[in-house]
Amino acid sequence: MKGIILAGGLGSRLAPLTKITNKHLLPVYDEPMIYYPIRTLVEAGINDILIVTGGNSAGDFLRLLGNGKEFGLKAINYTYQEGEGGIAEALGLAEHFADNQKIIVMLGDNIIEGSIKQAVSDFEKQPKGSKIFLKEVSDPHRFGVPVIDGKKITAIEEKPKKPKSNYAVIGIYMYDSQVFDIIKTLKPSDRGELEITDVNNAYIKSNMMTYEIIDGWWTDAGTFESLFHATKLVHAKKTSKK
Repeated sequence: MKGIILAGGLGSRLAPLTKITNKHLLPVYDEPMIYYPIRTLVEAGINDILIVTGGNSAGDFLRLLGNGKEFGLKAINYTYQEGEGGIAEALGLAEHFADNQKIIVMLGDNIIEGSIKQAVSDFEKQPKGSKIFLKEVSDPHRFGVPVIDGKKITAIEEKPKKPKSNYAVIGIYMYDSQVFDIIKTLKPSDRGELEITDVNNAYIKSNMMTYEIIDGWWTDAGTFESLFHATKLVHAKKTSKK
């Protein structure tokens, strides 16, 4: 199973910081943001990783990460996304890397407290389809929200005004090789992007979606508020071990 970290985009919500660097190279407490998704995947047993980046600071990832020796990796793969075509478009760039294998995709600004190792193992045993991760939040209207019926997700609604659950779909997804065929059928949304929610809903319609509710805290770090919140959470976690 291969891992893909999506670390492109212009990070406009974090301007002016992102005028001089990629969002995912900004610090979260004492380390660059990109370190956290890499560690999450490596801890889960994923050692073949592709980073999709973009913008004017793409070369800084190579200078920072090299071949991933610091994380116990023999190599890190890189590819480049031009502009901001959306998460699904960025994922589409990884088709050659995936090589018809199952993949786990993680947004580069997502940080979690716990482990996804068991979920990865479960998905490797899942014959086909997809698995997503959910977390209960106080403000689900800001996210993709699952409509849950028993043990099934029947739809995902993007930023609904009246959420049908208190769960958010967080930025970690697992897919079989069909995902790239699905991406090729997508049309841009109103904001001109290929949406990952459309990918997930395609799997739901085919009755091939499972889900996990993640343990521990989760946050993204894509706004000043969430970046500050992520720093506080990571600081508390690291200092509690001392």
